[in-house]
Amino acid sequence: MKKIIVVSMLLMHTFVFSQTKSKTLVTINDEKISVADFKQVYEKNLNVIESEASKDIANNLDLFINFKLKVKEAYAIKLDTLPSYKKEIEMYRNQLSAPYLQDKSLIEKLLSDAYYRTKNEIKAKHILIRSAMDASPADTLAAYQKIVEIRNRIMAGEDFETVAEETSEDESARDNLQRKYRGNRGNLGYFSAFRMVYPFENTAYNTKIGEISMPFKTRFGYHIVKVDSIRPSKGEVEVAHILVTDTTQVGKAKIEEAYAKLNANESFESLAKEYSNDTSSKGNGGRLNKFGSGRMVPPFDKAAFSLKREGEFSAPFRTRFGWHIIQLIKKHPVKSFEEMKAELTTRLKNSGTMKLSDEAVLNKLKNTYQIEVNESSKAIFKRKEIRSIPKDSLQNILLQINEKKFTQEDFVTSIQNKKNTPINVLFEAYKDQEILRYFKENLVHTQPEYANTLKEYEDGLLLFELMKEKVWEKSTKDTLGLKEFFIKNKKNYSEDDLTKIKGQVINDYQNLLEQNWISDLRKKNQVIVNKKQLKKLIQFYEKN
Repeated sequence: MKKIIVVSMLLMHTFVFSQTKSKTLVTINDEKISVADFKQVYEKNLNVIESEASKDIANNLDLFINFKLKVKEAYAIKLDTLPSYKKEIEMYRNQLSAPYLQDKSLIEKLLSDAYYRTKNEIKAKHILIRSAMDASPADTLAAYQKIVEIRNRIMAGEDFETVAEETSEDESARDNLQRKYRGNRGNLGYFSAFRMVYPFENTAYNTKIGEISMPFKTRFGYHIVKVDSIRPSKGEVEVAHILVTDTTQVGKAKIEEAYAKLNANESFESLAKEYSNDTSSKGNGGRLNKFGSGRMVPPFDKAAFSLKREGEFSAPFRTRFGWHIIQLIKKHPVKSFEEMKAELTTRLKNSGTMKLSDEAVLNKLKNTYQIEVNESSKAIFKRKEIRSIPKDSLQNILLQINEKKFTQEDFVTSIQNKKNTPINVLFEAYKDQEILRYFKENLVHTQPEYANTLKEYEDGLLLFELMKEKVWEKSTKDTLGLKEFFIKNKKNYSEDDLTKIKGQVINDYQNLLEQNWISDLRKKNQVIVNKKQLKKLIQFYEKN
């Protein structure tokens, strides 16, 4: 039996914040359950109750009490301390807290920007000075100063493309004789959303036409970018092609032969299989995955987007890869925002851009919480043997987030297996991690809906473990008890052979075990029902 099914069927409890005005309906030992508490649970379950008999208030109250008794028992025997339970609850806690760790307004802006940048593509050129992400401060400063000097030259009147060809550390800017292609002199052609790393894309789309951006950093290094133009996106196209890689006269003759046969109405698909040297596409008639402008080399891109009608094919043309003929299969215009929203959301996540939302939330928390770092306790960061310092020497407070304190030992324990990163970097990551953990731990006090749902998962999983131990496993392992039950109740079955109806008998035996167990729990705990409030409750639902 799957846990999720058990939880959804047996769950009859919702954690409710105290409602002082509501009268007590049930008292179990020292716990008082209000009328409002029960009403919320009852009304929530009305959606899955089919028959009128199943809506009976008294019966539902009995089920609710039974559930409460079972959960109390689970806590009493400390099932909540099981490693498997803790691991599973932590997984649910992370899933449930995820929406609260998002900056919704920022996400909406990211989606809006992504759609605009999908509908409108820009033509730009850039210059790159490489700088590794882990470069030393001196090397980083040197790279930054170099890109600033390059920008100053262009701002003083030098030609962008000439300077790019001379200075850019993007190898595509210069001619490459070995690979037989001319350098692009910094020109990137047209591109749209998700074609570049996000900092580059964002800067390009926020730079006015004809202007040159200030230097900015990506994982590749420092850039400056100049935007030449912007135009409505051509969407995507799906094409098939024939490629002849021989660039000599022999290759040209071969592509012209294929072209002549196309004009004689021979099948493009069969000709691709016969003539094309593109082994990855010739088997399926030369078909390529759909692509947007800027994804292919310029001659291929131009030829593909110049075709107007499905089935139309181009004249032979040459790229650095060889000779091509393209046939248009289908055009894919940009869809509406609503149609693309799910796809854009997925692409934002896959591109890593959603991390901007995580960073925004973290920064808000840093501005909201009182966070203190004990600088004197950071003296241990200078010690090379930091991971082997005795624990009794690591008891000073290192970090405090509101009222919660973290010792040096807490931090050192967290970095035992992280040995290739500077300690200061590890500490900043640790601090961010604990801020987010503190936020998640306190969601139960700040977000009632989250608290309700988490409590349902906690109690539901405990109930699953308890039912497994007390009923399900017992019914399958206690073969003698099962046989005795069958013999005693043989008159209720149409078969004399237990093996033929074992599933049905096990189910009935489980029901008996559960009834007996509940009876024991009722005897073990003091349950008092306020009959006056129960009567009022019944009357309330009879009227409504």
